[in-house]
Amino acid sequence: MSFGITKTIPAGRGEEAAVALYDGSLSEFEFHMAGKPSRLKVGDYVYTIFNDQLIGRVKIKELILGAVNPDSGKPRTLIMVECPGEQLELPIPRQGHRGTRYYDGVDWPG
Repeated sequence: MSFGITKTIPAGRGEEAAVALYDGSLSEFEFHMAGKPSRLKVGDYVYTIFNDQLIGRVKIKELILGAVNPDSGKPRTLIMVECPGEQLELPIPRQGHRGTRYYDGVDWPG
């Protein structure tokens, strides 16, 4: 199993935003999470959910502490990932959610 977090790509951003993580059009992407991650480290994964389906994962290459949410002023961590990531041939049904959840990769094939 490969540890990481799940992040939902908002439907409003469109399928193109989700696919861009896996089609080679990006070399990196920035996710964020509130506060300081207690268990996340470089080499872990961000598992992406779109339309209530786990569609792929991208490897974390850097955690940038000390960022601030521009709307709330609260601390957050920027999570830089390597693209393209690994996209599943067949998405796995997974309830979407807001925010970030730790995930052990148990459903990931192989």
